[in-house]
Amino acid sequence: MSAKDEILGRVRRGVGKDDFAERRAAAVATLKMPARGPQPTLSADLVGRFRAKAEYLSSTVASVASLAEVPAAVATYLAANRQAAEVVATPDVASLDWAGSGLHVAARSAIDADKTGISGCFCAIAETGTLMLLSGPESPATVSLLPETHIALVDASRIVATMEDAFALLRAERGDLPRAVNFISGPSRTGDIEQTIVLGAHGPCRVHLILIGPLL
Repeated sequence: MSAKDEILGRVRRGVGKDDFAERRAAAVATLKMPARGPQPTLSADLVGRFRAKAEYLSSTVASVASLAEVPAAVATYLAANRQAAEVVATPDVASLDWAGSGLHVAARSAIDADKTGISGCFCAIAETGTLMLLSGPESPATVSLLPETHIALVDASRIVATMEDAFALLRAERGDLPRAVNFISGPSRTGDIEQTIVLGAHGPCRVHLILIGPLL
C-alpha cells in the first residue's frame, strides 16, 4: 500500500466513509424511489379538476367521446374563431381523418408562417391544468410553440394528479428523458409592461384543448 492510499484510508475511516459499496447501494435505491414532498389532496375527479384549472389559465376546452370525433371538433373551433382550415400537426396525430372534416393538415415541424398547430400530449396534470409534451421525431416541439393557435389533444385516461405523477409515468414508460420536456399551462403571457397581462408574448396566444374520452 502506498503512503497516499494509507492516508486516504485513514481519512475515510475517520469520517465513517469506508463502506463505499453499502453507501452506493443506498444512493441508487434512493434515486430509484425518490421521496415525495407535501402534495395537495385532490378529488377523484381529475378530469374536472384539469378542465377547471385549464380554463382558469385562459385555455378553452371542448370534449369528444372518441378520437374519431376530433377532426370535426377542430373544424368547429377553427370556423367559430374564423381561423383558416390549413394547419400543421405533429406526425403522431396526422393519421386522423382530417380531410373528411374539410381540413388541410401538413404533418411536419412548424414554421413561422403557420397559424395553427395541432399536437397530442404525453399526459396532463390535474393539479395545475398543465400539459406535458415530449419532443421527438413524431412530436416536434415547434408545433406547440410557433403557431398563434395551439390545439392539443388530451386523452382523459392520461390525466394524472400531480407533477410528481407525471414524471413517474415518464420514467415508467420511457425510461430516459427525451431531448426536451415542455410544460404548457395556457397561452403564453407576460406582465412585464405596467403589470398588464398580455397573451401571446412568447408563444401561442390561444390554447384550445380537446379532451378525449367517455362521460366528459
